[in-house]
Amino acid sequence: MNTSPITTSVFDLFKVGPGPSSSHTIGPMKAAFDFLQRLQQLPEAIQQKATAIGIYLYGSLSATGKGHGTDRAIVAGLLGWQPETTDPEELLALLKDPAINYPIQVGSRSIDINNNSLHFERKRYESPYANTMVLKLEANGEILAEEEYYSIGGGFVIRKGEPEAGPVSVDLPYPYRTMKELRSHLTASKLPLEDVLIANEMALTGRSRKEINLRIDQILDFMHKAVKRGLRHKGILPGSIRLHRKAPVLYKQACGLSQSSDSFLIFLNAYCLAASEENAAGGIVVTAPTSGASGVIPGLTFLAKKHFHYDKETLRKGMLAAAAVGFLVKHNASISGAEMGCMGEIGTAAAMGAAFLTYCAGKPIDAVESAAEICIEHHLGMTCDPIGGYVQIPCIERNAMGAVKAYNAFLLATAGTPAHQKISLDAVIKVMKATGRDMSTKYKETSEAGLALSATEC
Repeated sequence: MNTSPITTSVFDLFKVGPGPSSSHTIGPMKAAFDFLQRLQQLPEAIQQKATAIGIYLYGSLSATGKGHGTDRAIVAGLLGWQPETTDPEELLALLKDPAINYPIQVGSRSIDINNNSLHFERKRYESPYANTMVLKLEANGEILAEEEYYSIGGGFVIRKGEPEAGPVSVDLPYPYRTMKELRSHLTASKLPLEDVLIANEMALTGRSRKEINLRIDQILDFMHKAVKRGLRHKGILPGSIRLHRKAPVLYKQACGLSQSSDSFLIFLNAYCLAASEENAAGGIVVTAPTSGASGVIPGLTFLAKKHFHYDKETLRKGMLAAAAVGFLVKHNASISGAEMGCMGEIGTAAAMGAAFLTYCAGKPIDAVESAAEICIEHHLGMTCDPIGGYVQIPCIERNAMGAVKAYNAFLLATAGTPAHQKISLDAVIKVMKATGRDMSTKYKETSEAGLALSATEC
């Protein structure tokens, strides 16, 4: 178990950026931007000597990086782009024309990069993480500077030599590593969950409670804009699969069946597909906790706002409960598809969604824990095997299925006595980690097995 306390910010878990993958798009963009900043700090003599930048990708970044837009994301980062402010259309245009060179400014020197600068290395690379990228500043084959980065899911990036944990010097008012420890703080302080989480967030970020609430509202707004765009946009998604968008059709069906008992589920499916299809198209989405799972929480929160008519304060509380579950999985297992398979992405998102629904409904912390545990329990062993390396099949529909499971987990957790639940959230997260460790790499975002082998049928 990770022995340090959780020091992840709510706004590191919920990050705004372009799809289709937080580990393959947002993470590499951030890593490349960091490398660019480090190049600017080199002595001028080294900068002037440089002739090329080499980009080497390993693990699932190499296996499915093309379909996930990793190449474009790295070029964007080296150009100085940031995930939240990137124009999706401009990002999709990068590297389309192999004749175009992209000038990277290193001090006063301009170095051109293009498709030939990227190396998708399928050979095994000794690394502690599945998604590894190595960036090099070169001079006719001589390496002038080199950095190694690991994209660990959800847009989180570690540079080699730096600890994975966050700012260890921060004195948290309520430090915790497990749900058991979090619950002990709630019991001792007699504070509601949101107050404990906000107190930690204030210590981590220096933001006031008002600023935290405003940013949560902004995150929800980004999520709901993705849903609304997805409900409007029709046509075929980018890539060789030529998958047709389904959300607008489902939404139209739901509106026509508004008096039917099935309309609730059709609306929920439409909302989740809408955000997930926007992600697949490279649109701006919110990692929740990853881009590949960025349809679950947006779909559920949109439903909660439009159909349950929850106010802003209730939605914020639910988002914080969702974040707490995401923190626990990230800290004690992983939210990366390359490490956990899709149980790390959709499984976590569904558990977060179940916690959101349960807390918004005013249920106690033991019910919130039970709902999250049920969701993870029923995603154990789920593979990540995207056809063609695109975040489309089975990823898009899997978001809708995950949201439905989240709603059902909420119903199951609140139908009986949560204290009678035999398996704790902490226990199922341990099982999740062990399952991910035992799972074959063929089923962890490499497109080498499972549904990915059905590509010839599509």
